Order: sequence, then structure tokens, then C-alpha cells
Amino acid sequence: MSEQLIRVNGIDICAESFGDSHNPAVLLIMGAMCSMVYWDDEFCQQLAETGRYVIRYDNRDVGRSTVYAPGSSNYTVADMAEDAIGLLDAYHIEQAHLVGMSLGGMIAQVMAVRYPHKVQTLTLIASSIFESDNKRELPPMDERILAYHANGASLDWSDEDTVANYLVAGSSLLCGPKHKFDEKRAYKQVRKEIKRASNLLSMFNHALLQDDASFDGKLQSIQAPALVIHGTADTVLPLEHGLALADELPHASLLSLEGTGHEIHSDDWERIINAIKNHTRVV
Repeated sequence: MSEQLIRVNGIDICAESFGDSHNPAVLLIMGAMCSMVYWDDEFCQQLAETGRYVIRYDNRDVGRSTVYAPGSSNYTVADMAEDAIGLLDAYHIEQAHLVGMSLGGMIAQVMAVRYPHKVQTLTLIASSIFESDNKRELPPMDERILAYHANGASLDWSDEDTVANYLVAGSSLLCGPKHKFDEKRAYKQVRKEIKRASNLLSMFNHALLQDDASFDGKLQSIQAPALVIHGTADTVLPLEHGLALADELPHASLLSLEGTGHEIHSDDWERIINAIKNHTRVV
């Protein structure tokens, strides 16, 4: 287990692996504004112990991967999918099981549409579909989360303690009512995030990503078996988003997590890891 910078798609991507490279590969794709540290070390190790070769990485604009000036928009979700494909190629992996969280699930969908021969299965956690016109009238993010992060503009981003407190409090808003928010774990992740980041403020560039209308309706072409995992108390992408995904994908099953929010809470690890282990046996 050691981080490395890999040149792919014209940029640097920081990645790390767990387990035996001869085992079936599982690529973990994190969501918006979060680096790979939010795939906990222990989660990755436990997943690797099921006989999988687990790879996690920093998307553009987070962690140690290539970052751009805060407030700039230089790429699309499709570009981020190309980064992930390039990463698989760099690891000499012909096919992989993709596990995407939130935006990471949408990146995985693009990969499955564009490179079906590279994708064995999809596991989409707390994610959504491409739908530029919202014809399904899917519910929006909870306004409390938007209001909270609007205050970020007035934050002193040079003060590490202030930033850590802000990010941890933001994470607490994502915790579902079934679970107790693990503040100790959150501070550990956030402190690591702050110290690793090439430019922490660049993470907000992910908020400038736009839905790509060219992928509307393309999910029906995905033949890879899909597992949709979604919390019933998700306030970022409410459960209806997961239901829409499971309905749209031709070979999908749904695992709903009662009382779970927009999170991969440690209380759910065993259930999630077992579900991924079983799902990635299908091919």
C-alpha cells in the first residue's frame, strides 16, 4: 500500500492499491470535492481481504492529483471517466469492477457506456442518473446543505483548525438518522485531506461540473450487471435518485440502507462489502 503519481490523460493522478494484483480488480471512484482518503484505509483493506485487488485514487482537483486554479472549469465528467480508464491501463488491468460513490457513480456510468469491454460490473453508491431536463422530477439537495456551504466563502482557509471544523460539521449534515456521526473518524479524514491537498480550494471546481446531455438515455445500453446501493435518508441525492438508476439500468439490483444518509458509514461496511463481494462474483 503506497501512493504513486501516474501520468494519464495528460495529467497526474495519485493512486494507491490494496491486496494482490492477481485478484479481480475493483476501482473505487470517490464523489465530488473528496479525495481518495474518504475510502477509509480499513474499508479498502477489508474489501481486499475478500479476494479483490482494490485501487483508490484522487480525481482531478482533489488530493495530490493535478489541480487547477479555484473557480476555473477545465474538464467534464467524461474527461474524469477518461482519467479512470487511463488509470486502469496504467495498472495493466483489462477489465475491472467499478465502485462509484455519488459523482463517482456517474463517472463509472460514463466508463460503462464508452468502454463496455473494460467494465465487468458497476456498484453505484448514493449516486444518480444523467438527466439534463429532470423529466423524472427527482428531488434536489436539501437546502440546509446548500446554505451551510454558502458560508464557505467567508472562511479563513489559511487556518487549518477552522477549515477542519468547517469540513467536519459539513460531513455531519450527511449522516443519516440511523447512525451516530463518528466525529473522531471525520476529523482523521479531514486532517489527512488538508495535509495532502495540493490546493484544497480547488475541490470546489467540482461544483462547476455540468450534466452532459449527450449521456441522457444512454444507461439502457449498459450491459454490465449493476448494484445500486442507496440510503433511505440521503439528503444530497434522495432515494428517488437511486430508484431511478435501478429502473434505468437493464441489469440492476437495488440495496437500500434504511436510515443511511449520503455516506459510507462504518456501521454499513460489512453489509456493503459483502454486497460488493457477492456482486463481483457474477462474471
